[in-house]
Amino acid sequence: MTAVPFGPLEFQLVLLRRMADHQPGLVEDARHELSASLAEMREANRRWQAMVRAPRGRGSLRRYRSVLGEPESSVHRRIGDLECDALLWPVPLWPELRFEVMVAPGGAVWNEWLVRAPGASGPELRTIDDLRPWSCTVDEVARAFPPARPMEGSAPTRWALAITDPGTGASYVAEFTWGLFQRLLPGTPRP
Repeated sequence: MTAVPFGPLEFQLVLLRRMADHQPGLVEDARHELSASLAEMREANRRWQAMVRAPRGRGSLRRYRSVLGEPESSVHRRIGDLECDALLWPVPLWPELRFEVMVAPGGAVWNEWLVRAPGASGPELRTIDDLRPWSCTVDEVARAFPPARPMEGSAPTRWALAITDPGTGASYVAEFTWGLFQRLLPGTPRP
């Protein structure tokens, strides 16, 4: 019996599965755009989780390469004292974004999320009202609302930033899944 391939389409369904917790309507629209059923999205996520948890499975970087192919580009970066390579893959559902995997010397994956594609212009984020689901990435929100404070997300593929509305001084928590903005929560951020 031949295994059903797991490629870019299935990977996009994995990204959507976690986003469905916060943006079910957007996920449903995206799923229809991909001509995928809810059952196919769940099955893609089940298979992905099995690959991630397999005791003799591929390492993270090998898994991404086997699913997404060779990266569109690779950029060497220095972040403070750390050096790494940022590998970028196109994501057909979001043509203006790339899936970025940050790889340490030796091949360990440090981070994996969606970022703006090189040369693509992101949204103008001047006020809290400019934050719309799926419109911006962690980096874009952090730059737009300094001094944004990183916070632990509620799951491995989630991030959060404590930000302040420059107009009112009110505190908010911006939540992201796979690096893409999902929702804004008012109130005092967790310490």
